[in-house]
Amino acid sequence: MKRMQPENNAEELEEESFDDFPSPPPVIPEWARQEGSQWQRLDEFDILAKAEELTGLSLEIKYEPLPIGVWGIHLVRGERGRVFVNSQLPPFWQRFAIFHELYHLLNHTKGARFWQHTFVSMESFENRADSFAWAAAWPEWEENQYCDWN
Repeated sequence: MKRMQPENNAEELEEESFDDFPSPPPVIPEWARQEGSQWQRLDEFDILAKAEELTGLSLEIKYEPLPIGVWGIHLVRGERGRVFVNSQLPPFWQRFAIFHELYHLLNHTKGARFWQHTFVSMESFENRADSFAWAAAWPEWEENQYCDWN
């Protein structure tokens, strides 16, 4: 998942931060609410266990300082997968990024090259991943669960 930012030189990047987060959608689609509800309030261990069962992959989540604008990325090699999450994000948005990348792991298993050559736009895949992430993280957002975390 990458949020677009203007290109800056290295000094400006250090001063940049994640200040502009998206607002929740006015309506979460029914398909996303149904799929996302199965993931709500799971801790990281249970998220990984459930995702491993569904994908057949051995998965892990790594928190790394990624470039500003990159929230997360997932990689699959053979039977192993890894979700990288930007450690510079606030806790709620880290969870959002996990769910976003999880959606891709569960639903876009043929890789970006394949999907770029279909008649479906990549933007629609990103929008669906965001809808799923909102649905999965909704109770935490609604309760402002991470408001006092640094």
